[in-house]
Amino acid sequence: MCEQCGCAATPEFIRASDHAGAIAAKPVKPRSVEILTGILNDNDREAAHNREHLDGHRVLAVNLMSSPGSGKTSLLEATIDAIGDRFRIAVIEGDLETENDAKRIRAKGAPAIQITTGHTCHLDAQMVHAALHALDLDVTDIVFIENVGNLVCPASFDLGQHANVVLLAVTEGDDKPAKYPVIFRKADLVLLSKTDLLNVLDDFSPDQAESHVRALANPAPVLRLSARRPDTLAPWIAWLEARLASCRGDAVRRPDNARHEHVPHRAVE
Repeated sequence: MCEQCGCAATPEFIRASDHAGAIAAKPVKPRSVEILTGILNDNDREAAHNREHLDGHRVLAVNLMSSPGSGKTSLLEATIDAIGDRFRIAVIEGDLETENDAKRIRAKGAPAIQITTGHTCHLDAQMVHAALHALDLDVTDIVFIENVGNLVCPASFDLGQHANVVLLAVTEGDDKPAKYPVIFRKADLVLLSKTDLLNVLDDFSPDQAESHVRALANPAPVLRLSARRPDTLAPWIAWLEARLASCRGDAVRRPDNARHEHVPHRAVE
């Protein structure tokens, strides 16, 4: 559990079981639920503020989530190579420590803001708020938010993004959507990454992974790609182009979309 997200609390109770069924259940204390609700309500207000800011600049924000090592940064590098001459890309990187990923993005010529969270296992809307105001959104088309590698807590925090993208590497289990339903249920797009390795793996079924997503009643597209294979990126790029066009259309139609004044918050560390 991180220091402030309340991730030890679940909506109902925590179970333990053996082959014969449940052997223990621990109800979550009402106070824990109350604290978590308060944290999320505060976060949602800040997220709405972020979204208004992005809409005012007609910028698409995409929240990339996955477990560590799924290839989020490699995908961003490949995406910049593929469309960096057509769309202006900026990246907000989230990690507990180091600027390693931000340095990789900057080496590709895109601006990157690194958020180091210390003990916090996810980004929140206030962290992203500070990062957004460190970027020049007037010369930006798409902001990618690379969340902290974690399949649990990031799913609970709205950052002000327009879309959630979840990566599932073929080096992981194809049952990850069943094990971590919240994050995959919230996905607007699921990317099966590192598919160039499928020919040497016999324990990952892309069809089975997609069936687990569908079992969550999520109709989101499930695309297969590899950052090492530019020819596999076309459906991902087409999805981004469509979302950007939709985002800009929604921003134009929204009447209360004036750019807001910057209200200072805590600095990005």
